[in-house]
Amino acid sequence: MNTSLFLQLLINGLIVGALYGVVGMSFVLIYKASRIVNFAQGEFLLIGAWACWWLLTYYQLPFYVGFPITLAFMMVFGVVLQTVVLRPMIGEPIISVIMVTIGLSIFFQALIKWMFGVFAKPFPPIFESPTMNVFGLEVQTVYVASLLISILIMAGFGWFFKFSRLGLAMRATAFDQQVAQSLGISVKRMFALSWAISAMVSAVAGVVVGVVNGVSSALSVFGIKVFPAVILGGLDSVIGAVVGGLIVGLLENVAHYVDSQWLNWGNMYEIAPFYVLILILMLKPYGLFGTKDIERV
Repeated sequence: MNTSLFLQLLINGLIVGALYGVVGMSFVLIYKASRIVNFAQGEFLLIGAWACWWLLTYYQLPFYVGFPITLAFMMVFGVVLQTVVLRPMIGEPIISVIMVTIGLSIFFQALIKWMFGVFAKPFPPIFESPTMNVFGLEVQTVYVASLLISILIMAGFGWFFKFSRLGLAMRATAFDQQVAQSLGISVKRMFALSWAISAMVSAVAGVVVGVVNGVSSALSVFGIKVFPAVILGGLDSVIGAVVGGLIVGLLENVAHYVDSQWLNWGNMYEIAPFYVLILILMLKPYGLFGTKDIERV
C-alpha cells in the first residue's frame, strides 16, 4: 500500500471537495430562492475564469487587482442575466425555465469557444512557488489558498444567512415567496441577488481550477460534477451542499487510488461518485440533509 500517494489523494480530495461544496452552495442558493435548477452553473465558472485570465493577460493587471474586478463583473453579469433572461419567465412552468438554463449553457459554451478558442490557455504565474509542503507532501499552492478561501466563503454564507437583513430576507423568500412579499420584501430583488452571489462564488472556483489546469471549455464540466454533490447533500440544503461536495471530492480520489493500485479499470475517478449517489438516494431520496416534500391530494 502506497501510504504517501493515499495521503496525497486524500488532501487533494478534501481541497477539491471544498470547491465542490462552494459551487454547490451557489447552486442551492438559486434553487432555494427561485426553485430553479441552474444547468448553466458550470458556465459561470468558465466565464469567470476567462474574464480573470483576460484581465491578467491582455491588460497585465496583477492578480490582486484582476481577481476582485472579475468578481465584481460576475456579480453584475448574474444580475443582468436574471433580469433580462429569467425574470420574464416568472410564472412559467418550471420545466420551461430549466430548458432556458440548458439553452444558456449551450449558448455560453459556443460563445466562449468562438471568443477564446478550444485549446487550454495557462494562467500567468500567481504565486512565487507553485507548490508548498503540507505535512511532508507537495501540494499546489493555489489549492491551499483555495481551501482557505472556501472556508471563508462558507463562514461568510453562514453569517450572511443568519445575521444580515438581506440574508434573512432571502431565507424568507425561499420559505414562501407570497409571505415574503406581504412583509415588504422585494422577491425580484432577492432573485437577482441570488444569481449575482451564485455567479461571483462560482467564478472563484473557476479561477482556482483554471490556475491549476489552464482555462478551457472543459471547466464547465466542473458544474456537472457539482450536481451529484448537491443532490447527494439535498437540493435545498446549504450544509448538504458542503457535505456532499466533500464526499464527492474524497470519493473521486479514493476511487482513483483503488483503481490505480488494484483494479486498473481506468475510469473509477469519474463514475464512483455517481454509483454512491444512486445507492444513497435509494435509501434517502431527498439526500442526506434535504427536506421531505409531502403533498396531500
